[in-house]
Amino acid sequence: MTDKDTGDAKTPADKAEKDIPSDDLVTTQHSITVKRRKLNYTTTTGRVVLRKEVLTDGKFDGHLAKAEVFLTAYTLDGADAAKRPVTFAFNGGPGSSSVWLHLGLLGPRRVVSGDVGELVPPPYDLVDNPETLLAHSDLVFIDPVSTGFSRAAKGEQPGEFHGFQGDLESVGEVIRLWTSRNGRWLSPKFLAGESYGTTRAAALAEHLQTRYGMYLNGLMLISSVLDFATLDFSEGNDLPYSLFLPTYAAIAHYHGLHGDRPLDEVLAEAEEFASRDYPWALARGHRLTAEERASAVSRFAALTGLSEDYVDRVDLRVEHVRFFTEVLRSRRKVVGRLDSRFTGSDADYGRELFTEDPSYSAIMGPYTAALNHYLRAELEYRNDLPYEILSRSVHPWSYKEFEGTHVTVANRLSSAMRANPDLKVHIAYGHYDGATPYYAAEHVVAHLRIPAELHDNIEAAYYPAGHMMYVHEPSRVQQSKDLAAFVQSSSNR
Repeated sequence: MTDKDTGDAKTPADKAEKDIPSDDLVTTQHSITVKRRKLNYTTTTGRVVLRKEVLTDGKFDGHLAKAEVFLTAYTLDGADAAKRPVTFAFNGGPGSSSVWLHLGLLGPRRVVSGDVGELVPPPYDLVDNPETLLAHSDLVFIDPVSTGFSRAAKGEQPGEFHGFQGDLESVGEVIRLWTSRNGRWLSPKFLAGESYGTTRAAALAEHLQTRYGMYLNGLMLISSVLDFATLDFSEGNDLPYSLFLPTYAAIAHYHGLHGDRPLDEVLAEAEEFASRDYPWALARGHRLTAEERASAVSRFAALTGLSEDYVDRVDLRVEHVRFFTEVLRSRRKVVGRLDSRFTGSDADYGRELFTEDPSYSAIMGPYTAALNHYLRAELEYRNDLPYEILSRSVHPWSYKEFEGTHVTVANRLSSAMRANPDLKVHIAYGHYDGATPYYAAEHVVAHLRIPAELHDNIEAAYYPAGHMMYVHEPSRVQQSKDLAAFVQSSSNR
């Protein structure tokens, strides 16, 4: 075997060196106008190699590549690094790339996907995002292993990263490496996570503190899930049935099942029922009298738009996908899980569970096309691997650290806040989010084990939209303002 350029014979050592992975970062220059101010920024995109220290027979044997993690970083040119905040952002899944926060909300470019009733047809488009958080913070978007272009290194097992602790440590290592290599240890630092990304972000706040001594300024938790017991519709766990009820009521209101009643009024009634009479009725079981059961069935049906017969047949326990399938059955429609403003058709209307989520189907195409074009045509990064928008290969996701108990990071967030009383937390809620309902997230926040005064470090924002609330244009604009204000107020500079 010879080198085509030199004609020299390749040795086994040459081949071995070639097989050693290395960073493949690409840097490009760009600009954007925000409020008549031109911002020049540098984009760095590509894969960084994570390595582990290897010991053989108790002796140090070098640093072995364990993964190649894809990221896209935006840094404002000419900024004072000590004063300039930096936000590390990722989505959830598990198995999701960072495309949603990247091209939907935070980045300097965004996809045009449309919204309910006015979806944009292919081939879609990308435009400047003058509401980008880059105006206030540098941005680093991270794709966990097996998402995006991130992969385990040659000879390594991907499954080591497909679980709570492995994921936590690898993403934490990316943050440490980027911070160190870019001289940003004295910069205000933030994490922005969505969905399972909020689980990751809350745990990372503690992990970065205890492992690296890296204290953060703030967490942005978008569509939060910190305690999986609030979402797990399993035998013997009645908690989710109560915590999803206000979201069911909001969805019913959006689809016209509450007439002209104001949404706030409907939610207040649903929250009151969900906090007192409804969980009491569930706890009573067969001890409920016929009158008490009939009253509970009637109130639940009126709030959710379901028939009393259906509510009675499912024993007052309406699992969420069953609700999305049932609530508009008479119209021959199903509603979305991620965003229940969206409706769609199904193969037939006798199903108990819908075939697919119409809200996910509505946004998958635009975001995938935009990301694949953007990386290659504008950021000049090319890779023949498929960019995994939402990878199925990470499942089953390992929660072995929680064996014998439910998955929760509320205790870790509480610990991080107690150790770092300057840590601020912003939580974004979507009223039509059927995946991580707002009332469930509120429940967890209300039970954080922190001193009373630290509750002042937590702020909440509510939007008339779903899981990715930025799909709704008015919500996107307002959320961008809210996050910018949070970063500015929490930077301590």
